[in-house]
Amino acid sequence: MITLGFIRHGTTEWNLAGRMQGQMDTELAEVGVRQAHELANRLKSESWDGIVSSDLIRARQTAQTISDVTGIPFIGVDARLRERRFGELEGTTLQERVDRWGESWRELDLGMESDADLLKRWVTFIEELEEQHGGKRILLVSHGGYIAPVLEFMIGEPLTSHINNTSLTVMERDITAWRCLLLNCTAHLEQT
Repeated sequence: MITLGFIRHGTTEWNLAGRMQGQMDTELAEVGVRQAHELANRLKSESWDGIVSSDLIRARQTAQTISDVTGIPFIGVDARLRERRFGELEGTTLQERVDRWGESWRELDLGMESDADLLKRWVTFIEELEEQHGGKRILLVSHGGYIAPVLEFMIGEPLTSHINNTSLTVMERDITAWRCLLLNCTAHLEQT
Protein backbone atom coordinates (compact mmCIF):
# COMPACT_ATOMS: atom_id res chain seq x y z
CA MET A 1 0.00 0.00 0.00
CA ILE A 2 1.11 3.57 -0.69
CA THR A 3 -0.56 6.94 -0.14
CA LEU A 4 0.09 9.80 -2.55
CA GLY A 5 -0.62 13.48 -2.07
CA PHE A 6 -0.79 15.18 -5.46
CA ILE A 7 -0.03 18.91 -5.28
CA ARG A 8 -0.21 21.33 -8.18
CA HIS A 9 2.51 24.01 -7.98
CA GLY A 10 1.70 27.55 -6.87
CA THR A 11 0.54 30.24 -9.28
CA THR A 12 3.05 31.68 -11.75
CA GLU A 13 3.05 34.98 -13.66
CA TRP A 14 2.21 32.94 -16.75
CA ASN A 15 -0.82 31.45 -14.97
CA LEU A 16 -1.94 34.99 -14.18
CA ALA A 17 -1.44 36.06 -17.81
CA GLY A 18 -3.25 33.00 -19.18
CA ARG A 19 -0.13 31.70 -20.97
CA MET A 20 0.22 28.00 -21.69
CA GLN A 21 3.38 26.95 -19.83
CA GLY A 22 3.80 23.30 -20.67
CA GLN A 23 7.43 22.36 -20.15
CA MET A 24 8.70 25.94 -20.28
CA ASP A 25 10.46 26.68 -17.00
CA THR A 26 8.72 29.53 -15.15
CA GLU A 27 9.01 30.65 -11.53
CA LEU A 28 6.30 31.19 -8.95
CA ALA A 29 4.64 34.59 -8.78
CA GLU A 30 4.45 36.32 -5.39
CA VAL A 31 0.94 34.93 -4.92
CA GLY A 32 2.25 31.43 -5.72
CA VAL A 33 4.90 31.73 -3.01
CA ARG A 34 2.16 32.74 -0.52
CA GLN A 35 -0.01 29.80 -1.65
CA ALA A 36 2.89 27.37 -1.12
CA HIS A 37 3.37 28.73 2.43
CA GLU A 38 -0.35 28.38 3.18
CA LEU A 39 -0.32 24.76 1.98
CA ALA A 40 2.85 24.06 3.96
CA ASN A 41 1.23 25.43 7.13
CA ARG A 42 -1.71 23.11 6.55
CA LEU A 43 0.58 20.11 6.01
CA LYS A 44 2.44 20.74 9.30
CA SER A 45 -0.34 18.88 11.11
CA GLU A 46 -0.23 15.88 8.74
CA SER A 47 2.16 12.95 8.58
CA TRP A 48 4.06 12.58 5.28
CA ASP A 49 7.26 10.64 4.68
CA GLY A 50 8.72 12.57 1.75
CA ILE A 51 8.25 14.91 -1.20
CA VAL A 52 9.10 14.26 -4.85
CA SER A 53 8.80 17.09 -7.36
CA SER A 54 8.76 17.69 -11.07
CA ASP A 55 12.12 19.07 -12.17
CA LEU A 56 10.52 22.31 -13.43
CA ILE A 57 11.29 25.29 -11.20
CA ARG A 58 7.69 26.22 -10.28
CA ALA A 59 7.13 22.74 -8.86
CA ARG A 60 10.57 22.61 -7.19
CA GLN A 61 9.96 25.99 -5.51
CA THR A 62 6.61 24.77 -4.18
CA ALA A 63 8.11 21.49 -2.95
CA GLN A 64 11.09 23.21 -1.30
CA THR A 65 8.80 25.65 0.51
CA ILE A 66 6.71 22.76 1.84
CA SER A 67 9.84 20.91 2.95
CA ASP A 68 11.37 24.00 4.59
CA VAL A 69 8.20 24.84 6.56
CA THR A 70 7.15 21.31 7.53
CA GLY A 71 10.41 19.41 7.77
CA ILE A 72 9.08 16.74 5.40
CA PRO A 73 12.17 15.43 3.56
CA PHE A 74 12.53 16.60 -0.05
CA ILE A 75 13.67 13.27 -1.49
CA GLY A 76 14.18 14.32 -5.08
CA VAL A 77 13.05 15.63 -8.44
CA ASP A 78 11.89 13.51 -11.35
CA ALA A 79 11.36 14.65 -14.95
CA ARG A 80 8.57 12.06 -15.31
CA LEU A 81 6.41 14.40 -13.16
CA ARG A 82 6.86 17.26 -15.64
CA GLU A 83 3.90 19.07 -17.14
CA ARG A 84 2.46 17.74 -20.38
CA ARG A 85 4.38 18.92 -23.43
CA PHE A 86 2.10 21.33 -25.32
CA GLY A 87 4.23 21.76 -28.44
CA GLU A 88 3.53 24.92 -30.42
CA LEU A 89 0.96 26.03 -27.83
CA GLU A 90 3.59 26.69 -25.17
CA GLY A 91 3.99 30.38 -24.37
CA THR A 92 0.71 31.42 -26.02
CA THR A 93 -2.44 32.97 -24.60
CA LEU A 94 -5.92 31.84 -25.65
CA GLN A 95 -6.28 34.92 -27.87
CA GLU A 96 -2.94 34.21 -29.55
CA ARG A 97 -4.00 30.62 -30.20
CA VAL A 98 -7.29 31.73 -31.75
CA ASP A 99 -5.51 34.39 -33.84
CA ARG A 100 -2.86 31.92 -35.04
CA TRP A 101 -4.88 28.73 -35.57
CA GLY A 102 -8.56 29.72 -35.39
CA GLU A 103 -11.36 28.73 -33.03
CA SER A 104 -10.72 25.02 -33.71
CA TRP A 105 -7.10 25.09 -32.51
CA ARG A 106 -7.83 22.25 -30.01
CA GLU A 107 -8.50 19.90 -32.93
CA LEU A 108 -5.14 20.53 -34.64
CA ASP A 109 -1.96 18.51 -34.23
CA LEU A 110 0.34 21.15 -32.76
CA GLY A 111 2.79 18.78 -31.08
CA MET A 112 0.94 18.21 -27.80
CA GLU A 113 1.95 15.12 -25.81
CA SER A 114 -0.76 12.45 -25.94
CA ASP A 115 -2.45 11.03 -22.84
CA ALA A 116 -0.91 7.65 -23.72
CA ASP A 117 2.64 9.05 -23.73
CA LEU A 118 2.03 11.03 -20.53
CA LEU A 119 0.64 7.94 -18.79
CA LYS A 120 3.69 5.89 -19.86
CA ARG A 121 5.79 8.38 -17.87
CA TRP A 122 3.42 8.00 -14.93
CA VAL A 123 3.39 4.18 -14.95
CA THR A 124 7.19 3.89 -14.92
CA PHE A 125 7.38 6.52 -12.17
CA ILE A 126 4.79 4.95 -9.87
CA GLU A 127 6.21 1.44 -10.29
CA GLU A 128 9.63 2.70 -9.22
CA LEU A 129 8.19 4.82 -6.39
CA GLU A 130 6.24 1.85 -4.98
CA GLU A 131 9.38 -0.32 -5.08
CA GLN A 132 11.37 2.29 -3.16
CA HIS A 133 8.68 3.72 -0.86
CA GLY A 134 5.93 1.08 -0.53
CA GLY A 135 3.85 1.60 2.60
CA LYS A 136 4.85 5.28 2.80
CA ARG A 137 2.96 8.56 2.44
CA ILE A 138 4.57 10.60 -0.36
CA LEU A 139 3.72 14.08 -1.65
CA LEU A 140 4.12 14.61 -5.40
CA VAL A 141 4.42 18.21 -6.60
CA SER A 142 3.54 18.44 -10.26
CA HIS A 143 1.34 20.30 -12.77
CA GLY A 144 -2.35 20.56 -13.61
CA GLY A 145 -2.02 19.18 -17.15
CA TYR A 146 -0.18 16.17 -15.73
CA ILE A 147 -2.15 15.54 -12.54
CA ALA A 148 -5.58 15.60 -14.23
CA PRO A 149 -5.01 12.72 -16.70
CA VAL A 150 -3.12 10.71 -14.07
CA LEU A 151 -6.03 11.04 -11.62
CA GLU A 152 -8.55 10.16 -14.32
CA PHE A 153 -6.50 7.05 -15.07
CA MET A 154 -6.30 6.11 -11.38
CA ILE A 155 -9.95 6.85 -10.57
CA GLY A 156 -11.30 5.48 -13.84
CA GLU A 157 -13.52 8.44 -14.71
CA PRO A 158 -13.18 12.04 -15.95
CA LEU A 159 -12.62 14.84 -13.46
CA THR A 160 -15.37 17.42 -13.28
CA SER A 161 -13.18 20.34 -12.24
CA HIS A 162 -9.90 22.05 -13.13
CA ILE A 163 -6.93 21.20 -10.86
CA ASN A 164 -6.28 24.36 -8.81
CA ASN A 165 -2.89 25.81 -7.88
CA THR A 166 -1.57 24.31 -4.61
CA SER A 167 -4.57 21.98 -4.41
CA LEU A 168 -4.10 18.71 -2.55
CA THR A 169 -5.51 15.41 -3.80
CA VAL A 170 -4.91 12.29 -1.72
CA MET A 171 -4.96 8.84 -3.32
CA GLU A 172 -4.47 5.59 -1.41
CA ARG A 173 -3.66 2.26 -2.98
CA ASP A 174 -4.86 -0.92 -1.37
CA ILE A 175 -4.20 -4.38 -2.75
CA THR A 176 -6.50 -4.07 -5.76
CA ALA A 177 -7.29 -0.43 -6.52
CA TRP A 178 -6.76 3.26 -5.88
CA ARG A 179 -9.16 5.15 -3.60
CA CYS A 180 -9.54 8.92 -3.68
CA LEU A 181 -9.60 10.28 -0.11
CA LEU A 182 -9.46 13.99 -1.01
CA LEU A 183 -9.84 15.72 -4.39
CA ASN A 184 -8.51 19.13 -5.48
CA CYS A 185 -8.76 20.63 -1.98
CA THR A 186 -7.72 24.26 -1.47
CA ALA A 187 -9.20 24.80 2.02
CA HIS A 188 -5.83 26.21 3.11
CA LEU A 189 -6.30 29.16 0.72
CA GLU A 190 -9.69 30.22 2.07
CA GLN A 191 -8.20 32.17 4.99
CA THR A 192 -6.09 34.41 2.72
